[in-house]
Amino acid sequence: MAVTWTISNLERNTDGGVVVAHWRASDVDGDHVGTSFSTCSFTPDSTAEGYTDFADITEAQAILWVKNTVDADAIEASIVSQLEELNAPLILTGVPW
Repeated sequence: MAVTWTISNLERNTDGGVVVAHWRASDVDGDHVGTSFSTCSFTPDSTAEGYTDFADITEAQAILWVKNTVDADAIEASIVSQLEELNAPLILTGVPW
């Protein structure tokens, strides 16, 4: 099992700087899926060292921006917990008849 991070969409300003990244982190264990998704906001500076034009951004680079902005370890731990709960639920449902 390994958490996979993806970028579903990027929003950019008229200068081509990314201002919002829509991301998802997920993992699969058998029939169960643990996931987390959200957005990250950025304030791009086209004069900063390392600035990347929109056309040159890779998904791997955008994922790195997201992971550097959020608590990636906590998100991945949450996904692991989701899968553990799905595989061994603490609350069971049903009726005895």
